[in-house]
Amino acid sequence: MKHKFWRWVTNEAPDAFGSERTLYLDGQISDETWWGDEVTPKAFKDELNAGSGDITLWINSPGGDCFAAAQIYNMLMEYPGNVTVKIDGLAASAASVIAMAGTKVCMSPVAILMIHNPATMAYGDKAEMEKTIGMLSEVKESIINAYEIKSGLARTKIAHMMDNETWLNARKAVELGFADEILFDKNEEEPESSAMLYSPVTVTNSFVQKLKPKKPLQNVPVADLEKRLALLIH
Repeated sequence: MKHKFWRWVTNEAPDAFGSERTLYLDGQISDETWWGDEVTPKAFKDELNAGSGDITLWINSPGGDCFAAAQIYNMLMEYPGNVTVKIDGLAASAASVIAMAGTKVCMSPVAILMIHNPATMAYGDKAEMEKTIGMLSEVKESIINAYEIKSGLARTKIAHMMDNETWLNARKAVELGFADEILFDKNEEEPESSAMLYSPVTVTNSFVQKLKPKKPLQNVPVADLEKRLALLIH
């Protein structure tokens, strides 16, 4: 089997829901292609399915083999338990595709997510070059599928972001839908009392209060008004 770029850690003893496990993806995603390889993908899948509990996946990777990333993405998407992805450093290129398989995707406030167009090396005549261009176009479309499912962004927007090799900090990734939350962020939501200001009951009561007749103005006797007018005249 080729060099393993993943590592499993079992966090707790098995319970009714199985063992909660941690998977680490560090460094390059497969230093050799998975194309035509049967041993390495099978080993990863066997280890993935060795337990049934939820998984926490830590990613710090510059990317690598897009076909390996595609298979890992599919395996994680099919996994019956929850997969919480935590990006603690870098999730670039193929690693960013794997991150999209998370039930929830979290990023460290100092982490980066990068997306770009797929690339390869090719040689040959014009026909071979055109074939390579066609292959890269289809690979790009398949990658967009994963980004689109997670983020909900339009395909054309994602395609432009890939063309420009886009680097996203944690807040921007959450804003665009590539991530769900920022790790270690202590900022809490608005207090419940503030949220209640806009509840249906509060709005209704406010509307009713506006319909109530206003208190009458202070009455001034006519004689007093005449005296004031007389003073103004003189």
